[in-house]
Amino acid sequence: MAGIKVKAKLKNGVVNVKAMAKHEMMTYNIAEKKTGSRDNANFITHISATINGETVFDMSTSQFLSRNPIFKFQCKGIGKKGDKVEMLAVDLKGKTYKGKGKIK
Repeated sequence: MAGIKVKAKLKNGVVNVKAMAKHEMMTYNIAEKKTGSRDNANFITHISATINGETVFDMSTSQFLSRNPIFKFQCKGIGKKGDKVEMLAVDLKGKTYKGKGKIK
């Protein structure tokens, strides 16, 4: 797992963020079919984003996301060109994935 790729653009005062989390997203059913045990399931359970330390996106997820899911969101009134967008995802096993990008 490589982490999260983050792209952010500022247009007309609105920051548009697009991020892809590199993750296998193995559901309970797929884990049981492949390994015979549901214990091997692993998927992203939480993802959040901050701009300059202020939380702008916070979401709990379930097993029903595709492999390498893409997240898109917008925020208005926060951030300017050159500011950092940082994202953090946590999976079912407790492993964290991070990604950074600058607003262009």
